[in-house]
Amino acid sequence: MSLEQLIKDKIAASGPISVAEYMELCLAHPQHGYYIKQDPFGSRGDFITAPEISQIFGELVGLWCVEMWAQLGGGPMALVELGPGRGTLMQDALRATRHIEEFHASLSVHLIETSPILQTVQFHTLQNLHERIVWEERIEDLPDKPTLFIANEFFDALPIRQHVQTANGLRERRVGVDDAGALCFVMDGNGLSLAKGDSSIKEGTIIESCQMGKAVIGKMADHIRQHRGAALIVDYGYLGDSHQDTLQAVKQHLYHPVLSEPGDADITAHVDFATLLEVAASHGVATHGPVEQGKFLVRLGAELRVERLLATADDEQAVQLISGIKRLIDPAQMGVLFKAIALLSDHSFIPAGFYVPQRP
Repeated sequence: MSLEQLIKDKIAASGPISVAEYMELCLAHPQHGYYIKQDPFGSRGDFITAPEISQIFGELVGLWCVEMWAQLGGGPMALVELGPGRGTLMQDALRATRHIEEFHASLSVHLIETSPILQTVQFHTLQNLHERIVWEERIEDLPDKPTLFIANEFFDALPIRQHVQTANGLRERRVGVDDAGALCFVMDGNGLSLAKGDSSIKEGTIIESCQMGKAVIGKMADHIRQHRGAALIVDYGYLGDSHQDTLQAVKQHLYHPVLSEPGDADITAHVDFATLLEVAASHGVATHGPVEQGKFLVRLGAELRVERLLATADDEQAVQLISGIKRLIDPAQMGVLFKAIALLSDHSFIPAGFYVPQRP
C-alpha cells in the first residue's frame, strides 16, 4: 500500500490530520518515509545543501569548531552533527582540521541520523577520517562530556503546525480528503484565540509553529549548559512570526506540490530563529545571531580561502570554486535567506563569525 493511501485511510478513520503529522509521515514513515528509503542529496538527488555546493563551507565550519574548542579550554570533546546528510560537511570539517593533532586526538564524532541508507553513505564517506565515529538516534544518547553541535539544514525539516486567522478566530490548517478523493488542505472546525490577543492580526494571516524544533534546541541547550560546549545552527528562515505559508516541497531540484506524491518529495518550512533563540536562552545558554550566512562565511575567511584554492586550481576547478562560493554568499542566492545562530555555555565571549572584525 502506498503512503498516500495510508494517509487517506488514516483521515477516513479519524478525520483530518495536522500539517505536522503529515510532514512526519512523509519524511519519517518507517517504510515509505522520504529520508528513510533514499539518498536525497546532491546533483542526483532532489536538492543540494551548502556542503555539496562548496568544500569551503565545511572547512570553515571545522575551523569554527577548533576555535570554540580552544576558547572553551580544550580537552575531550564530542563533535556532534544533527542530520549529517551524506557526511560531506563532516568530511570537509575533519579534513580541514586534521593538521591540528591535539584537536583530533580530543574528539569523538557522533552523527545523529535515523535513515539507514544515509548512515551507510556516511560510513563510507567518513570511515578513514577519524577513528572514533558513532551513530546515535537521540541527543539523550550522547556522552556526558563537553560537546560541539553542528546542525546545517536540520531544523527546516522538522514538522510544523499551521494556524490561520479567520473571522472566527485562529483555526488550524489541516490535511483532509476532498470530494474527488484527493488530499487537500482544510480548516479545523474550532476557532481559537491567541493568549496575547489577536485583534491586530489580519484575516488570512498564517502562524507557523514547530514544537519539535523547540524540544530539540532545548535538549541541545541543556546538554551544553550541563557539560560545556557550543552549537552552530545554519538554516533558512526568518525572525519573528512568519505570517505566511512557508511550507514547501522539492523534487528533482524543482518545487513540487506539497500534497502530491507523499513520501517522494522533500518537505520543509522556514525556520523561526527568534523562537529557537528564545527557547535556548530560557535554558541558560548564551545565544548569538542570527547572522546572514554570507556575512558569517566572509567573516570566517571564505574569500581568503577561495584565493588560496584558486592558486592551484585548473580552469574547470576555478569555475566551480567561484560559482560555489558566490552561491553561498550572494544576497540574491543563499547569502541572506540562510542564517547562522550559535549557542554557548560560556557567556564571556562572542564566537567567531558573530562579531564584526575590527580593521587594523
